[in-house]
Amino acid sequence: MKKKALAGVALLGAGSLALAGCGGGTSGGDGGSADSGEITVWIVGTDTPQTARDYLIDTFESENEGWTLNLEEKQWADVGETYVAALQSNDTPDVVEVGNTQAIGFIDQGLFADLSDVEGDLGELNAGLVEAGTYDGTFYAAPYYAGGRVVFYSPSIVDAANLPTTLEEYVEQGIAYRTDTVSGIYAPGRDWYNMLPYVWAHGGEIAVQDGDEWDAQFSSPESQEGLKLLQKVYSEANNAPADALETDANVPFCAGETAFLSAPAWMQWSILAEADAEVPGCPDTFGKDLGAFALPGLEEGTTAPIFAGGSNLGVAALSQNQDKAKEVVKIMLSEGYQDLLAEGGLTPALLSSSDKLPDTPVAQAQAEALANSRGVPTSPNWAEVESSLIIQDALTRIAQGEDTAAVAEELDAQIEDILNG
Repeated sequence: MKKKALAGVALLGAGSLALAGCGGGTSGGDGGSADSGEITVWIVGTDTPQTARDYLIDTFESENEGWTLNLEEKQWADVGETYVAALQSNDTPDVVEVGNTQAIGFIDQGLFADLSDVEGDLGELNAGLVEAGTYDGTFYAAPYYAGGRVVFYSPSIVDAANLPTTLEEYVEQGIAYRTDTVSGIYAPGRDWYNMLPYVWAHGGEIAVQDGDEWDAQFSSPESQEGLKLLQKVYSEANNAPADALETDANVPFCAGETAFLSAPAWMQWSILAEADAEVPGCPDTFGKDLGAFALPGLEEGTTAPIFAGGSNLGVAALSQNQDKAKEVVKIMLSEGYQDLLAEGGLTPALLSSSDKLPDTPVAQAQAEALANSRGVPTSPNWAEVESSLIIQDALTRIAQGEDTAAVAEELDAQIEDILNG
């Protein structure tokens, strides 16, 4: 199989390190038989609560006498060149967190060790994240936590007693709520994650695999139904620019310029941020009594499939202490640890910990939405599709009124060129 650079990042000295080919890495050393040592774990951003960090360190060090755990916080910008260089070095971290859509790229480059020997010890996990960490039938990256989009609304704008029960109702209400200053549905043109439910709900796909080849599907009749409905949202329910990103969507929401906002569940913290925050929220105005619901599906009582975001955990193929690193993964997937993630508002990868989620509209809506979630094609080349921005470019054209079929035909050809390259 032809290799691709991870998200456009050139791999550093892969040949000299004799990394494994397709299908992940092999043992990097003695497997952790030493009596003492240090394990280094990289987590990303501030999502992991301090209670869970403390639990991980205390539990690992108490169960592994003579060993210490060094927990380092990285940024999402590091999950690329910085990660690749480190994972190919003689000073590799032992366990790393990566985004679920990024996992396949690391696996394909042989940077993660096979975790099949501990998979059975990890409990019942989020199926979408298990799929994201599995390549050619082998388990390389364990689920960590999941994240999904919910629809936020302010009761001061939206009638909370008359929320939409189908996707069609959602669009029609969005059109009705739109004014010259208010988007009924806030839909910036380059927000491709919020495009996916429209396609998936109508039976469409991003791409399907036929043998060794990928067949892109945005031009299929099913996908076209979804894209045409989305184009109706762009033109009749939305005031956001066709070439705008989905970032900082809390700003128009807090300005009272949005009725329905489909956004990651963590957006609640931006909406509810205090007035002295770097980006102030609106806890006393449009964030007061903040409401949320799962995006409805085509039929009443169903939800539209959403993109399953989240993170996975990989053990470095070059780690000299893989046995100890796998013990870390077990702790991070244990009920005690996953309960702490849930209590902190993250949707846990361990399904049995879901009952520890806060009893809030946002947490419950996210759990309902993630019960019908999906991922992107499990191709090692998918990261290149994302980094090329071809989907965002196509959506901008659709938002500007171009023919959805013509745009989709061109997009499908571009996706196939990358996935089958």
